[in-house]
Amino acid sequence: MEGQTPGSRGLPEKPHPATAAATLSSMGAVFILMKSALGAGLLNFPWAFSKAGGVVPAFLVELVSLVFLISGLVILGYAAAVSGQATYQGVVRGLCGPAIGKLCEACFLLNLLMISVAFLRVIGDQLEKLCDSLLSGSPPAPQPWYADQRFTLPLLSVLVILPLSAPREIAFQKYTSILGTLAACYLALVITVQYYLWPQGLVRESHPSLSPASWTSVFSVFPTICFGFQCHEAAVSIYCSMSKRSLSHWALVSVLSLLACC
Repeated sequence: MEGQTPGSRGLPEKPHPATAAATLSSMGAVFILMKSALGAGLLNFPWAFSKAGGVVPAFLVELVSLVFLISGLVILGYAAAVSGQATYQGVVRGLCGPAIGKLCEACFLLNLLMISVAFLRVIGDQLEKLCDSLLSGSPPAPQPWYADQRFTLPLLSVLVILPLSAPREIAFQKYTSILGTLAACYLALVITVQYYLWPQGLVRESHPSLSPASWTSVFSVFPTICFGFQCHEAAVSIYCSMSKRSLSHWALVSVLSLLACC
C-alpha cells in the first residue's frame, strides 16, 4: 500500500546502514570475504577430500554447498538493507526483536571467541615450528625462552593482532585480506609443487583407493566443507561498508569470493 511505512509493516524505521562509512570497493569486499571464508575449517579439508573419494567428488560437493552458502549471504545482505542495521546481531535484533537479538549477541560472541581460540592455537603451533627451523643450525639444546610460544604468541598478539583489530571500519581489513589470500594461494601452490617434485630416495606412502565407498560417505563431508567456507559473521558488515550497495552487486561479490576459494 502507498501509505505504508516500514514501521507499519512491523520493521523499525532505520537509516540506510553505514552510509557515512561506505568506502569499501567491490574488489576489497571480495578479498575480505575470501579471507573470512579461508579460515581454520580448511584444516579439515584433507580428511574431507579423502572421505569423499578424491578431488572430483569433493569438488562437486563444494559446488553444491556454494548454492546454500551464497544464498545465505544474499539473504543477509537483503536483511541488512531492510532492517537498516550494520551488524549481524543488529539485523537479528531489528527483525526478530530485542529478546532474540540479545540471544544472538551472546551466541555471536561465543562463536567468535571459539574461532579466535582455534586460530591462536594454530598460530602458536606454527610459531613454534618457525622458531625450531630458525634455530635448527644451533647444537641440540633446550628451547630458549624467547622461542617458547608462551612468549611469542602474546608478543604477536600485542604487536600485530591488536593494532589490526583497532580500526572500527572493516574496510581497513582489505589490505591484510589481500596478503592473507596470497599467503593461502602460496601455501596451496607449494604443497602441489612439492607433491610432484617428491625427493628421490623417499618412499611414498601407499594411499587407499580414491573412489568413494558410497554416496553416503560423499555427503557425510558436506557439513565439513560448508563449515570451511563459512563467512557469514562478517557478511553484514562487509555489505554495509560497500560503496555500491545493491542486492545484485552483493550477489556477484559473494559468487566471485566463494568460487575463488574453491
